[in-house]
Amino acid sequence: MVFHSVMTFDLLHIFSFQAYVASLPRVGRSLRPSPGRGRLLSGSSTAFSVRGRPRTFEVHREAAEQPIFFRSSIGSFFQERPQISNPFYEDALLQKYLKRNLPFEVKDAIKADLARFGERLVSEVDALGRQCEKNPPHLQQYDAWGHRVDRIFTCPAWNRMKEISAQEGLIAAGYERVHGEWSRVYQMSKIYLYSPSAGLYTCPLAMTDGAAKVIESLGMTEITENAFQRLTSRDPQQFWTSGQWMTERKGGSDVGSGTETIAHKQADGTYKLYGYKWFTSATDANMTLTLARVADPEGHTLQGSRGLSLFFATLRDEKGELKGIEVQRLKDKLGTRQVPTAELLLDGFPAHRISAEGRGVASIASMLTITRIHNTVSAVAAMRRIIQLGREYAKKRFVFGKFLKEHSLHVQTMARMEVETRAAFLLMMEVCRLLGREENGLASPLELHLLRLLTPVAKLYTGKQAVSVVSEGLECFGGQGYMEDTGLPTMLRDAQVLTIWEGTTNILSLDVLRCMIKSHGQVLEAFFTDVKEKLRTAKGKSALRPAVTAIDGALIRLGSFVQTSTQRLPSYTELAARDLAFSIARIYMGALMVDQAAWEGASQTDIYATLRWCEQDLCCVATKEQNGCYDSESPAADTALVYEGMPGP
Repeated sequence: MVFHSVMTFDLLHIFSFQAYVASLPRVGRSLRPSPGRGRLLSGSSTAFSVRGRPRTFEVHREAAEQPIFFRSSIGSFFQERPQISNPFYEDALLQKYLKRNLPFEVKDAIKADLARFGERLVSEVDALGRQCEKNPPHLQQYDAWGHRVDRIFTCPAWNRMKEISAQEGLIAAGYERVHGEWSRVYQMSKIYLYSPSAGLYTCPLAMTDGAAKVIESLGMTEITENAFQRLTSRDPQQFWTSGQWMTERKGGSDVGSGTETIAHKQADGTYKLYGYKWFTSATDANMTLTLARVADPEGHTLQGSRGLSLFFATLRDEKGELKGIEVQRLKDKLGTRQVPTAELLLDGFPAHRISAEGRGVASIASMLTITRIHNTVSAVAAMRRIIQLGREYAKKRFVFGKFLKEHSLHVQTMARMEVETRAAFLLMMEVCRLLGREENGLASPLELHLLRLLTPVAKLYTGKQAVSVVSEGLECFGGQGYMEDTGLPTMLRDAQVLTIWEGTTNILSLDVLRCMIKSHGQVLEAFFTDVKEKLRTAKGKSALRPAVTAIDGALIRLGSFVQTSTQRLPSYTELAARDLAFSIARIYMGALMVDQAAWEGASQTDIYATLRWCEQDLCCVATKEQNGCYDSESPAADTALVYEGMPGP
């Protein structure tokens, strides 16, 4: 069949069909049909050239049964994605820690359960966690007929995470205390493995653990006993999660002056709460603990921290409807999008006071300890996971003539990430160990002081480490580290919250300062004593001598700074609080690494990591002091630097 056509083109259509056909071989297509394919149609066509002269050329088209458009040939290479395997077996440091520290009868049971759980994480949990990220919660405020319903919808994977958390005893393990003083190490080891795959379900778990700790610390009552049993249950049908509603519009970390919620006592001894909670995470929880000011019969309240009391409440009635709560909106967050976080209006929210009146802030101290430890665990877990993925990818990615793992600069970068992660891991486990001893009545006064000091130190320092290490980890994947559908950017967005939740770096630095002052220096004395003891056991190891010398020197410099600061104004020490907390963290991490590397079962990598850690400035607060960073002129100079060029007062 032959057909003829004349096509007139304007200047924008100078590229003819012939030019298109001519381009096809470049993508591997034949101009002639394959046997059995459609017949070619030939003919002539006329078009105008740029100069306006008509040009005639021959064209060949396939018959209608063979389309002229083909799928493009995009090449045969596809980069293999990194796969996670059992995270317990991949974590050499976790296994060495358990081998070194746990009693024989405890160690075998815990290792077996962690290995089993690691397989479940790979086969089931990790995919669920990704679904939680892809299907964030959403809010329906009204039904089709205009009724206020305030329903928060979460995906099936999120609900499944709750069931798994109960089945695995991720809260229960800390309160059953089957393994005695090692129960918290066991519990937090499971959460450490779980966290990177959990789709942020570790957030409600942290608050649930904190609520259980508060209820246990205050003593069981008829009101709270059932709640405690549910918070620590292994039965998915009985298991509860808890919220933690402390933040209001004016508050943030300053709950003392920022809490405006009022509690009015009812005739039956309960209270009704009226207020606006600005930031409530895991709003799909079954219960909550919250702060409010008790109003007297005239409606007056006491301001400041002394006016705050702690309240317990369940969120829903027998029909599943919210009680005296309006969900104003879900927060639009940088990360942690898997977690429903809401602004809530409390309008006659029924609650029970569980603290002594005016003792609310003191009553949540134990909760803050727990949630800050959970924050630390999540930070270290994020670092470990990005390294696991990065080293797997480096075995598969072939560039510049060899695999990434054969490029020494790339491996050096990952080694530096590993050093940070090892230091963070050992600090995390030490805080968990101290918590377990405290809860089982075995902690010495020195250990109690260390727990008080190291909890905020661990939270603030590992939070900063996590953001840095995870960011560096994304670079290890090149452009793929920036692609949302790889799941990698989620890790960085979620890591950023670890410096903010449960107290920002500066707030926790001031808390470190506060505990030093309130204990009259006893927490710092315990710190010095423990570090020296850890160094003493390693002084016979010649390979560790540079690290021991570095920590010894840093300890002397820190002691000198503390001695000098006692003779200064409080504003001087406050200005140094952040660097002081960082120095405590680095020195103590170094001591823990030396202690680990001095163990007879340690590997050469333990020694190498310790030496690398101790190359940095371990006592940055002394260095900054020498440079005049805390002098009386510094605040004004800092202000001038920050606000230069900005109009207004």
